[in-house]
Amino acid sequence: MTDSGFTAPQPRLVSPTMDSGEFESFRQFLQDACGIHLAENKQYLVTTRIRKILQDNKLESLSALVDQLRRSRHSKLREQVVDAMTTNETFWFRDVHPYDYLQSTLLAEIQQKPESGPIRIWSAACSSGQEPYSISMTVEESRRLNRLSSARPVEIVATDLSASMLQQAQAAEYDKMSVLRGLSSERREMFFDQLSDEVWRVKPFVRSRVQFRSLNLLDSYGGLGRFDVIFCRNVLIYFTGELKQNILQRLHASLKPNGVLVLGSSEGLGGASDLFEMVHCKPGIMYRAR
Repeated sequence: MTDSGFTAPQPRLVSPTMDSGEFESFRQFLQDACGIHLAENKQYLVTTRIRKILQDNKLESLSALVDQLRRSRHSKLREQVVDAMTTNETFWFRDVHPYDYLQSTLLAEIQQKPESGPIRIWSAACSSGQEPYSISMTVEESRRLNRLSSARPVEIVATDLSASMLQQAQAAEYDKMSVLRGLSSERREMFFDQLSDEVWRVKPFVRSRVQFRSLNLLDSYGGLGRFDVIFCRNVLIYFTGELKQNILQRLHASLKPNGVLVLGSSEGLGGASDLFEMVHCKPGIMYRAR
């Protein structure tokens, strides 16, 4: 309240019963920006995730937000909205079997190919870094078990569209709760430095294999080069069937001959099944480029 007793009007926050036109406009923006397809029943999800952004930017409605977003393609506001609407849950050695198979079979198999360059692995949609660092730890364990020689270095390229997630990943610092999730005490000791009671940092020799880059999966992958293995997990479920097929076709083009694609446990190839053959790694499945 001011000295005169007048209360300044507060920005109107979008309610769960937002206008259907507002919601549709926001859905279209999100799909255009990063390919995410929101179902028609996700109005409440939008409300809860966008409310603070509206308030912080003194915007009165979802329509005002979309208008602002469309005016500036590379704004900080755009980044905040995409961050808020993308799910960044991840943890160490998720699902286990991709890493087990990478260590027991794939790395040795790739090493035997008549190539002299580095073994290249892409972690697409890497979020806060647990996946690419888990891959790097797997590489290190393979070397220590003499399953992988040092003759061919391993390069891991990790990409995400979220600048804040990439910043966290590059810092390689994690709180106690996240470090305890999916990591044995042996791996914590081998691969982390404990900075305090609550903060752990990935050791330099693990970080050194990983290069982080900003990339929207809707954009070109041409600048990344080609890979022996691509991890693209728990991402395709957010895209329409048409976009998913397009992404899978371009992932296929980014693989070296007989390269391997790793998807999430609930994801499949859909209309791109003719490009790959299944690899059963018990209990999971991977896909080898034809």
